[in-house]
Amino acid sequence: MKKDNQKGNPFALLPLAVFLVLFLGVGIATKDFYKMPVLVAFITATAVALMFNRKEPLNKKIEVFCEGAGHSDIMMMCIIFILAGAFASVAKAMGGVDATVNLSLSFIPSQFLIGGLFLIACFISLSMGTSVGTITALAPIGLGIAETTGMPIPLVIGAIIGGGMFGDNLSMISDTTITAARTQGCELRDKFKVNFLIVLPAALITIVLLTVMTWQYHQEIPGRYTYEWVKVLPYVAVLVGALAGVNVFVLLAGGTLLAGAVGVLTGSLDLFAAVEAASNGMIGMAEIIILSIIIGGTLELIKRNGGIDYLLGFIKRRIHTKKGAEFGIAALVSLVDMCTANNTIAIVMAGPLAKDIAEEYDIDPRRTASILDIFSACIQGIIPYGAQLLIAAGLVGVSPMEILGYLHYPILMGICGIIAIVIGFPKLKK
Repeated sequence: MKKDNQKGNPFALLPLAVFLVLFLGVGIATKDFYKMPVLVAFITATAVALMFNRKEPLNKKIEVFCEGAGHSDIMMMCIIFILAGAFASVAKAMGGVDATVNLSLSFIPSQFLIGGLFLIACFISLSMGTSVGTITALAPIGLGIAETTGMPIPLVIGAIIGGGMFGDNLSMISDTTITAARTQGCELRDKFKVNFLIVLPAALITIVLLTVMTWQYHQEIPGRYTYEWVKVLPYVAVLVGALAGVNVFVLLAGGTLLAGAVGVLTGSLDLFAAVEAASNGMIGMAEIIILSIIIGGTLELIKRNGGIDYLLGFIKRRIHTKKGAEFGIAALVSLVDMCTANNTIAIVMAGPLAKDIAEEYDIDPRRTASILDIFSACIQGIIPYGAQLLIAAGLVGVSPMEILGYLHYPILMGICGIIAIVIGFPKLKK
Protein backbone atom coordinates (compact mmCIF):
# COMPACT_ATOMS: atom_id res chain seq x y z
CA MET A 1 0.00 0.00 0.00
CA LYS A 2 1.69 3.16 -1.17
CA LYS A 3 0.95 6.65 -0.02
CA ASP A 4 -0.79 8.99 -2.41
CA ASN A 5 1.08 12.06 -3.53
CA GLN A 6 2.01 14.72 -1.02
CA LYS A 7 -1.40 16.39 -1.35
CA GLY A 8 -2.95 13.24 0.05
CA ASN A 9 -6.39 11.79 -0.43
CA PRO A 10 -9.35 13.52 1.23
CA PHE A 11 -11.56 10.45 0.77
CA ALA A 12 -9.22 8.51 3.06
CA LEU A 13 -10.72 10.55 5.93
CA LEU A 14 -14.12 8.93 5.31
CA PRO A 15 -13.68 6.45 8.22
CA LEU A 16 -13.42 9.35 10.66
CA ALA A 17 -16.53 10.91 9.16
CA VAL A 18 -18.36 7.59 9.57
CA PHE A 19 -17.31 7.43 13.21
CA LEU A 20 -18.51 10.98 13.88
CA VAL A 21 -21.82 10.43 12.11
CA LEU A 22 -22.48 7.25 14.05
CA PHE A 23 -21.34 8.46 17.46
CA LEU A 24 -22.38 12.10 17.30
CA GLY A 25 -25.41 11.54 15.07
CA VAL A 26 -26.94 8.88 17.31
CA GLY A 27 -26.20 11.03 20.36
CA ILE A 28 -28.01 14.02 18.87
CA ALA A 29 -30.90 11.93 17.59
CA THR A 30 -31.47 10.13 20.89
CA LYS A 31 -30.27 12.95 23.19
CA ASP A 32 -28.04 10.32 24.78
CA PHE A 33 -24.37 10.54 23.80
CA TYR A 34 -23.69 7.14 25.34
CA LYS A 35 -26.37 5.33 23.35
CA MET A 36 -23.92 4.37 20.61
CA PRO A 37 -20.96 2.48 22.14
CA VAL A 38 -17.78 4.22 21.05
CA LEU A 39 -16.08 0.88 20.34
CA VAL A 40 -18.81 -0.16 17.93
CA ALA A 41 -18.67 3.20 16.17
CA PHE A 42 -14.91 3.02 15.72
CA ILE A 43 -14.85 -0.63 14.63
CA THR A 44 -17.34 0.35 11.94
CA ALA A 45 -14.96 3.14 10.91
CA THR A 46 -12.14 0.57 10.77
CA ALA A 47 -14.20 -1.61 8.42
CA VAL A 48 -14.66 1.41 6.13
CA ALA A 49 -10.90 2.07 6.18
CA LEU A 50 -10.25 -1.54 5.14
CA MET A 51 -12.41 -1.04 2.03
CA PHE A 52 -9.92 1.39 0.47
CA ASN A 53 -7.29 0.19 -2.03
CA ARG A 54 -9.34 -2.76 -3.25
CA LYS A 55 -6.44 -3.95 -5.41
CA GLU A 56 -4.46 -4.65 -2.27
CA PRO A 57 -5.06 -8.03 -0.57
CA LEU A 58 -7.11 -7.83 2.62
CA ASN A 59 -4.34 -9.58 4.54
CA LYS A 60 -1.92 -6.81 3.57
CA LYS A 61 -4.33 -4.15 4.83
CA ILE A 62 -4.83 -6.03 8.06
CA GLU A 63 -1.04 -6.12 8.48
CA VAL A 64 -0.98 -2.34 8.14
CA PHE A 65 -3.73 -2.09 10.75
CA CYS A 66 -1.78 -4.33 13.13
CA GLU A 67 1.37 -2.31 12.57
CA GLY A 68 -0.39 0.83 13.78
CA ALA A 69 -2.29 -0.95 16.56
CA GLY A 70 0.89 -2.56 17.86
CA HIS A 71 3.09 0.51 17.69
CA SER A 72 5.41 0.74 20.69
CA ASP A 73 3.84 4.00 21.88
CA ILE A 74 0.37 2.43 21.84
CA MET A 75 1.56 -0.68 23.70
CA MET A 76 3.43 1.30 26.35
CA MET A 77 0.39 3.50 26.84
CA CYS A 78 -1.82 0.43 27.31
CA ILE A 79 0.54 -1.04 29.92
CA ILE A 80 0.50 2.26 31.79
CA PHE A 81 -3.31 2.24 31.66
CA ILE A 82 -3.31 -1.26 33.20
CA LEU A 83 -0.99 -0.24 36.03
CA ALA A 84 -2.87 3.00 36.65
CA GLY A 85 -6.15 1.09 36.85
CA ALA A 86 -4.69 -1.35 39.36
CA PHE A 87 -3.32 1.43 41.56
CA ALA A 88 -6.52 3.49 41.53
CA SER A 89 -8.68 0.47 42.34
CA VAL A 90 -6.54 -0.84 45.21
CA ALA A 91 -6.14 2.64 46.70
CA LYS A 92 -9.91 3.16 46.58
CA ALA A 93 -10.68 -0.30 47.99
CA MET A 94 -8.47 0.24 51.05
CA GLY A 95 -10.25 3.52 51.83
CA GLY A 96 -7.83 5.97 50.26
CA VAL A 97 -10.51 8.04 48.55
CA ASP A 98 -12.63 8.48 51.68
CA ALA A 99 -9.55 9.26 53.76
CA THR A 100 -8.35 11.87 51.27
CA VAL A 101 -11.77 13.53 51.06
CA ASN A 102 -12.25 13.63 54.84
CA LEU A 103 -8.70 14.82 55.47
CA SER A 104 -9.21 17.67 53.04
CA LEU A 105 -12.62 18.65 54.43
CA SER A 106 -11.22 18.73 57.95
CA PHE A 107 -8.83 21.53 57.02
CA ILE A 108 -11.22 23.90 55.25
CA PRO A 109 -11.72 27.24 57.07
CA SER A 110 -15.49 27.89 57.13
CA GLN A 111 -15.15 31.34 55.52
CA PHE A 112 -13.46 29.79 52.48
CA LEU A 113 -15.75 26.79 52.18
CA ILE A 114 -16.46 26.68 48.43
CA GLY A 115 -13.04 27.94 47.39
CA GLY A 116 -11.67 25.26 49.70
CA LEU A 117 -13.99 22.65 48.22
CA PHE A 118 -12.60 23.47 44.79
CA LEU A 119 -9.08 23.10 46.18
CA ILE A 120 -9.99 19.73 47.70
CA ALA A 121 -11.37 18.55 44.36
CA CYS A 122 -8.09 19.64 42.75
CA PHE A 123 -6.06 17.63 45.28
CA ILE A 124 -8.26 14.54 45.07
CA SER A 125 -8.37 14.50 41.27
CA LEU A 126 -4.61 15.08 41.16
CA SER A 127 -4.20 12.08 43.46
CA MET A 128 -6.78 9.80 41.84
CA GLY A 129 -6.25 10.80 38.23
CA THR A 130 -9.95 10.92 37.44
CA SER A 131 -12.42 13.78 37.28
CA VAL A 132 -15.42 11.44 37.26
CA GLY A 133 -14.21 9.66 40.42
CA THR A 134 -13.64 12.99 42.14
CA ILE A 135 -17.08 14.27 41.19
CA THR A 136 -18.72 11.04 42.34
CA ALA A 137 -16.95 11.25 45.71
CA LEU A 138 -17.59 14.95 46.37
CA ALA A 139 -20.97 15.69 44.76
CA PRO A 140 -23.04 14.30 47.67
CA ILE A 141 -20.93 16.34 50.11
CA GLY A 142 -21.37 19.42 47.92
CA LEU A 143 -25.13 18.88 47.87
CA GLY A 144 -25.18 18.74 51.67
CA ILE A 145 -23.17 21.95 51.91
CA ALA A 146 -25.49 23.72 49.45
CA GLU A 147 -28.62 22.63 51.30
CA THR A 148 -27.16 23.62 54.69
CA THR A 149 -25.85 27.03 53.66
CA GLY A 150 -28.49 28.01 51.09
CA MET A 151 -25.94 28.34 48.30
CA PRO A 152 -27.07 27.55 44.74
CA ILE A 153 -26.49 23.86 44.10
CA PRO A 154 -25.15 24.45 40.55
CA LEU A 155 -22.52 26.85 41.94
CA VAL A 156 -21.21 24.29 44.45
CA ILE A 157 -21.25 21.47 41.89
CA GLY A 158 -19.56 23.71 39.32
CA ALA A 159 -16.69 24.21 41.78
CA ILE A 160 -16.34 20.44 42.22
CA ILE A 161 -16.38 19.82 38.46
CA GLY A 162 -13.71 22.48 38.00
CA GLY A 163 -11.49 20.88 40.61
CA GLY A 164 -12.05 17.50 38.99
CA MET A 165 -10.89 18.83 35.63
CA PHE A 166 -7.77 20.30 37.27
CA GLY A 167 -6.47 16.86 38.23
CA ASP A 168 -7.83 15.18 35.12
CA ASN A 169 -5.57 17.52 33.18
CA LEU A 170 -2.49 17.21 35.41
CA SER A 171 -2.42 13.96 37.38
CA MET A 172 0.44 11.56 36.70
CA ILE A 173 -2.01 8.65 36.56
CA SER A 174 -4.68 10.40 34.49
CA ASP A 175 -5.25 8.65 31.17
CA THR A 176 -5.25 12.03 29.40
CA THR A 177 -1.83 12.96 30.82
CA ILE A 178 -0.44 9.55 29.92
CA THR A 179 -1.88 9.72 26.41
CA ALA A 180 -0.75 13.30 25.74
CA ALA A 181 2.81 12.61 26.93
CA ARG A 182 3.15 9.29 25.09
CA THR A 183 1.77 10.54 21.76
CA GLN A 184 4.19 13.48 21.82
CA GLY A 185 7.20 11.54 23.12
CA CYS A 186 7.88 13.46 26.33
CA GLU A 187 8.16 12.55 30.00
CA LEU A 188 5.12 12.79 32.28
CA ARG A 189 6.89 15.04 34.78
CA ASP A 190 8.08 17.42 32.04
CA LYS A 191 4.59 17.73 30.64
CA PHE A 192 3.28 18.30 34.18
CA LYS A 193 5.67 21.17 34.84
CA VAL A 194 4.79 23.01 31.64
CA ASN A 195 1.07 22.34 32.00
CA PHE A 196 1.00 23.38 35.67
CA LEU A 197 2.58 26.76 34.96
CA ILE A 198 -0.06 27.49 32.33
CA VAL A 199 -3.13 26.53 34.38
CA LEU A 200 -2.04 27.73 37.83
CA PRO A 201 -3.39 31.28 37.27
CA ALA A 202 -6.77 29.78 36.32
CA ALA A 203 -6.91 27.82 39.58
CA LEU A 204 -5.94 30.84 41.70
CA ILE A 205 -8.48 33.11 40.01
CA THR A 206 -11.17 30.44 40.45
CA ILE A 207 -10.51 30.24 44.20
CA VAL A 208 -10.82 34.04 44.52
CA LEU A 209 -14.02 34.12 42.44
CA LEU A 210 -15.67 31.33 44.41
CA THR A 211 -14.72 32.92 47.72
CA VAL A 212 -16.13 36.32 46.70
CA MET A 213 -19.30 34.81 45.24
CA THR A 214 -20.12 32.83 48.39
CA TRP A 215 -18.92 35.25 51.07
CA GLN A 216 -22.44 36.34 52.07
CA TYR A 217 -23.63 32.83 52.86
CA HIS A 218 -23.48 31.27 56.32
CA GLN A 219 -20.75 28.74 55.74
CA GLU A 220 -20.41 25.78 58.06
CA ILE A 221 -19.26 22.29 57.16
CA PRO A 222 -22.08 19.80 57.83
CA GLY A 223 -20.91 16.84 59.89
CA ARG A 224 -17.50 15.78 61.16
CA TYR A 225 -15.02 13.87 59.09
CA THR A 226 -12.64 11.21 60.33
CA TYR A 227 -9.65 9.88 58.45
CA GLU A 228 -6.46 7.85 58.74
CA TRP A 229 -3.31 9.62 57.55
CA VAL A 230 -1.69 6.40 56.41
CA LYS A 231 -4.40 5.79 53.78
CA VAL A 232 -3.46 9.01 52.00
CA LEU A 233 0.21 8.03 51.71
CA PRO A 234 -0.03 5.99 48.45
CA TYR A 235 -1.42 9.02 46.58
CA VAL A 236 1.24 11.31 48.02
CA ALA A 237 3.98 8.77 47.23
CA VAL A 238 2.91 8.49 43.58
CA LEU A 239 2.72 12.26 43.15
CA VAL A 240 6.11 12.90 44.78
CA GLY A 241 7.72 9.97 42.96
CA ALA A 242 6.45 11.20 39.60
CA LEU A 243 7.80 14.69 40.19
CA ALA A 244 11.12 13.17 41.28
CA GLY A 245 11.40 11.38 37.95
CA VAL A 246 10.77 7.78 39.03
CA ASN A 247 10.05 5.54 36.04
CA VAL A 248 6.28 5.46 35.52
CA PHE A 249 6.12 1.66 35.44
CA VAL A 250 8.04 1.36 38.70
CA LEU A 251 6.02 4.19 40.19
CA LEU A 252 2.58 2.73 39.49
CA ALA A 253 3.56 -0.83 40.38
CA GLY A 254 5.15 0.40 43.62
CA GLY A 255 2.12 2.58 44.39
CA THR A 256 -0.18 -0.41 43.95
CA LEU A 257 1.92 -2.54 46.30
CA LEU A 258 2.04 0.30 48.85
CA ALA A 259 -1.73 0.78 48.71
CA GLY A 260 -2.27 -2.95 49.13
CA ALA A 261 0.16 -3.08 52.07
CA VAL A 262 -1.60 -0.14 53.77
CA GLY A 263 -4.94 -1.87 53.29
CA VAL A 264 -3.70 -5.12 54.81
CA LEU A 265 -1.92 -3.41 57.73
CA THR A 266 -4.96 -1.28 58.62
CA GLY A 267 -7.35 -4.20 58.25
CA SER A 268 -9.25 -2.56 55.39
CA LEU A 269 -8.33 -5.38 53.01
CA ASP A 270 -6.93 -8.85 53.19
CA LEU A 271 -4.34 -10.04 50.70
CA PHE A 272 -6.80 -11.64 48.30
CA ALA A 273 -9.17 -8.66 48.43
CA ALA A 274 -6.24 -6.43 47.42
CA VAL A 275 -5.39 -8.78 44.55
CA GLU A 276 -9.03 -8.82 43.45
CA ALA A 277 -9.16 -5.01 43.57
CA ALA A 278 -6.03 -4.80 41.41
CA SER A 279 -7.56 -7.23 38.92
CA ASN A 280 -10.83 -5.28 38.78
CA GLY A 281 -8.90 -2.07 38.20
CA MET A 282 -7.01 -3.60 35.29
CA ILE A 283 -10.23 -4.97 33.79
CA GLY A 284 -11.85 -1.56 34.22
CA MET A 285 -9.32 -0.09 31.79
CA ALA A 286 -10.21 -2.62 29.09
CA GLU A 287 -12.39 -0.30 27.02
CA ILE A 288 -9.87 2.53 26.77
CA ILE A 289 -7.09 0.01 26.01
CA ILE A 290 -9.07 -1.70 23.24
CA LEU A 291 -10.13 1.67 21.88
CA SER A 292 -6.53 2.92 21.84
CA ILE A 293 -5.45 -0.16 19.88
CA ILE A 294 -8.28 0.17 17.36
CA ILE A 295 -7.71 3.90 16.91
CA GLY A 296 -3.97 3.32 16.42
CA GLY A 297 -4.62 0.73 13.71
CA THR A 298 -7.32 2.74 11.98
CA LEU A 299 -5.22 5.90 11.90
CA GLU A 300 -2.36 3.91 10.37
CA LEU A 301 -4.72 2.77 7.58
CA ILE A 302 -5.91 6.34 7.07
CA LYS A 303 -2.29 7.50 6.99
CA ARG A 304 -1.28 4.90 4.41
CA ASN A 305 -4.31 5.80 2.30
CA GLY A 306 -3.23 9.46 2.19
CA GLY A 307 -5.72 10.91 4.69
CA ILE A 308 -3.16 12.27 7.12
CA ASP A 309 -1.14 13.84 4.29
CA TYR A 310 -4.28 15.60 3.07
CA LEU A 311 -5.22 16.81 6.56
CA LEU A 312 -1.69 18.03 7.22
CA GLY A 313 -1.66 19.89 3.94
CA PHE A 314 -5.07 21.41 4.66
CA ILE A 315 -3.95 22.66 8.07
CA LYS A 316 -0.50 23.80 6.92
CA ARG A 317 -1.98 25.91 4.15
CA ARG A 318 -3.72 27.89 6.88
CA ILE A 319 -0.77 27.97 9.24
CA HIS A 320 2.15 30.29 8.64
CA THR A 321 3.77 30.63 12.06
CA LYS A 322 4.62 28.53 15.11
CA LYS A 323 1.83 30.24 17.06
CA GLY A 324 -0.56 29.45 14.25
CA ALA A 325 0.48 25.81 14.45
CA GLU A 326 -0.17 25.77 18.21
CA PHE A 327 -3.61 27.29 17.70
CA GLY A 328 -4.24 24.70 15.00
CA ILE A 329 -3.41 21.87 17.43
CA ALA A 330 -5.64 23.44 20.09
CA ALA A 331 -8.52 23.78 17.64
CA LEU A 332 -8.04 20.23 16.35
CA VAL A 333 -8.24 18.53 19.75
CA SER A 334 -11.09 20.82 20.86
CA LEU A 335 -13.16 19.93 17.82
CA VAL A 336 -12.53 16.20 18.25
CA ASP A 337 -13.53 16.40 21.92
CA MET A 338 -16.75 18.22 21.04
CA CYS A 339 -17.57 15.36 18.70
CA THR A 340 -16.55 12.46 20.93
CA ALA A 341 -17.33 13.87 24.41
CA ASN A 342 -14.24 12.11 25.72
CA ASN A 343 -10.94 13.93 26.20
CA THR A 344 -8.83 10.77 26.24
CA ILE A 345 -10.23 9.63 22.91
CA ALA A 346 -9.77 13.16 21.55
CA ILE A 347 -6.07 13.12 22.44
CA VAL A 348 -5.56 9.58 21.08
CA MET A 349 -7.11 10.67 17.78
CA ALA A 350 -5.50 14.11 17.51
CA GLY A 351 -2.13 13.20 19.05
CA PRO A 352 -0.39 11.69 16.01
CA LEU A 353 -1.43 14.56 13.75
CA ALA A 354 -0.43 17.09 16.41
CA LYS A 355 3.01 15.48 16.59
CA ASP A 356 3.46 15.82 12.83
CA ILE A 357 2.50 19.50 12.99
CA ALA A 358 4.78 20.08 15.98
CA GLU A 359 7.75 18.52 14.21
CA GLU A 360 7.09 20.62 11.11
CA TYR A 361 7.08 23.86 13.11
CA ASP A 362 9.67 22.87 15.74
CA ILE A 363 7.27 22.98 18.69
CA ASP A 364 8.59 21.42 21.89
CA PRO A 365 6.85 18.08 22.65
CA ARG A 366 6.24 19.18 26.24
CA ARG A 367 4.32 22.17 24.96
CA THR A 368 2.33 20.17 22.42
CA ALA A 369 1.35 17.60 25.06
CA SER A 370 0.21 20.41 27.36
CA ILE A 371 -1.84 22.09 24.62
CA LEU A 372 -3.56 18.80 23.79
CA ASP A 373 -4.44 18.11 27.40
CA ILE A 374 -5.46 21.65 28.36
CA PHE A 375 -7.85 22.27 25.49
CA SER A 376 -9.40 18.80 25.53
CA ALA A 377 -9.98 19.16 29.30
CA CYS A 378 -11.40 22.65 28.81
CA ILE A 379 -13.97 21.44 26.28
CA GLN A 380 -14.72 18.26 28.22
CA GLY A 381 -15.41 20.34 31.33
CA ILE A 382 -18.02 22.57 29.69
CA ILE A 383 -19.98 20.38 27.25
CA PRO A 384 -23.35 19.52 28.84
CA TYR A 385 -23.36 16.05 27.26
CA GLY A 386 -19.97 15.04 28.70
CA ALA A 387 -19.69 12.40 31.43
CA GLN A 388 -18.57 14.95 34.04
CA LEU A 389 -21.63 17.20 33.84
CA LEU A 390 -24.07 14.34 33.29
CA ILE A 391 -22.86 12.43 36.35
CA ALA A 392 -22.72 15.53 38.55
CA ALA A 393 -26.19 16.64 37.48
CA GLY A 394 -27.60 13.18 38.05
CA LEU A 395 -26.12 12.89 41.53
CA VAL A 396 -27.59 16.18 42.79
CA GLY A 397 -30.80 16.33 40.76
CA VAL A 398 -30.22 19.41 38.60
CA SER A 399 -29.94 19.94 34.85
CA PRO A 400 -26.46 20.05 33.25
CA MET A 401 -27.54 23.32 31.65
CA GLU A 402 -27.97 24.89 35.11
CA ILE A 403 -24.34 24.13 35.94
CA LEU A 404 -22.92 25.73 32.79
CA GLY A 405 -22.89 29.24 34.24
CA TYR A 406 -20.66 28.15 37.13
CA LEU A 407 -17.88 26.30 35.32
CA HIS A 408 -15.29 28.95 36.05
CA TYR A 409 -12.16 26.82 36.08
CA PRO A 410 -12.55 24.98 32.75
CA ILE A 411 -13.27 28.29 31.00
CA LEU A 412 -10.36 30.07 32.70
CA MET A 413 -8.10 27.11 31.88
CA GLY A 414 -8.91 27.55 28.20
CA ILE A 415 -8.32 31.30 28.41
CA CYS A 416 -4.94 30.73 30.09
CA GLY A 417 -4.08 28.24 27.35
CA ILE A 418 -4.85 30.83 24.67
CA ILE A 419 -2.82 33.51 26.47
CA ALA A 420 0.10 31.07 26.86
CA ILE A 421 0.12 30.49 23.10
CA VAL A 422 -0.11 34.21 22.29
CA ILE A 423 2.76 35.27 24.58
CA GLY A 424 4.83 32.10 24.17
CA PHE A 425 4.65 31.15 27.86
CA PRO A 426 6.45 29.37 29.40
CA LYS A 427 9.84 29.69 27.76
CA LEU A 428 11.35 26.22 27.47
CA LYS A 429 14.96 25.18 27.36
CA LYS A 430 15.99 22.44 24.99
